[in-house]
Amino acid sequence: MTFSWQGVFPAIITPFRSDDSLDLSMFEQNLRAQLSAGVDGIIIGGSLGEASTLSTDEKRQLTTIARAVGGHELPLIVNIAENSTREALAQAELAESWDADGLMLLPPMRYRSDDRETVEYFRAIARSTELPIMIYNNPIDYKIDVTIDMFSELINCPNITAVKESTRDVTNVSRLRNRFGDRLSILCGVDTLALEELLLGADGWVAGLVNAFPTETVAIYRLAKAGRIAEATSIYRWFMPLLELDIHPKLVQYIKLASEVTGIGTEQVRAPRLPLEGAERERILHIILEGVRSRPNLPEDGWN
Repeated sequence: MTFSWQGVFPAIITPFRSDDSLDLSMFEQNLRAQLSAGVDGIIIGGSLGEASTLSTDEKRQLTTIARAVGGHELPLIVNIAENSTREALAQAELAESWDADGLMLLPPMRYRSDDRETVEYFRAIARSTELPIMIYNNPIDYKIDVTIDMFSELINCPNITAVKESTRDVTNVSRLRNRFGDRLSILCGVDTLALEELLLGADGWVAGLVNAFPTETVAIYRLAKAGRIAEATSIYRWFMPLLELDIHPKLVQYIKLASEVTGIGTEQVRAPRLPLEGAERERILHIILEGVRSRPNLPEDGWN
C-alpha cells in the first residue's frame, strides 16, 4: 500500500507469558486499543518490542497478526536491527514476504561502522527492496550518528523517505528541513521531545508510552497539528512524568509495567531483562498510578 509517514506510529511492545512464549492474545488486545485510539501505523520488532530476543518465526507471527487485525488500511512497518548486511538483506526480503508496508532501519548492531560503511549499509538494503524506509537515527543509544551530510548521500535512494529523529537535539528537525525540505518525513523518536518537535514541523511521532496510553498520545499529536497548542500542552504536561519512562535504559520494563496497569499489556519481559522488583518497582509504579489517577479529560469536539 501507499502511505505517508505522518501521525502516531507505536513502537509496539511484545507481550510474553510466564513460560517465555508470545502472549498473542494480549498482543492483539494492545493492537486493538491502538486502532481504537486512531494511530496511523504500527512498528513491529523495535527496541521496545524486544527485537533482539525474538526469533524470525516470532517476528513473522507478530507481523501476520498485526496485518489480520489492522487490515490493509493500517501501515505495517517491520524493524530491521542486524549485525551484518547479509542478515539485514534477508530480513528485508522476509518483511516483504510477510506483507509489510515499510521498514524501519537501524545502523549495524555491535560493530560501530564509520560514516562510509553506514551509508553503504543503508544503500545496500534500500537497493534490495521497493519498500519505503525510515532510517532510525539514535546516536545516544546506538553510538552511530547519521549526519545531515550522510543523509545527503542517501537521498538518491528513492525509497529512503523518512527519518526517526532520536538524536535528542530538537534543532535537528530544522536542519533536516533546511537541507531537504519535504523530501524526508521526520518522525520524533523521543517521547519527552514529541510536542516540541511536532511544533517545529515534524510529521509524526514514533511513540513508546502509547503502549499504555494510546488515546492521550493521539490527542497530543492531533491537537498540535490542528494548532490547538494550549490544549496539547496541557495534556503533554500531565504526560511528562510518564513519558520520561521512555528515556531510561529500562524503558521496556517501565513501559510494560504501565501497559499492564492500564490493562493492555503484561509486565513479563524476556531474559536477560528481568521484571522490576523492590524499591525500583514501587517508584515506577507510583509514577504510573499517579498518572492514571490524574488522567486528563480529553476534548470532546471531534479532535479524533
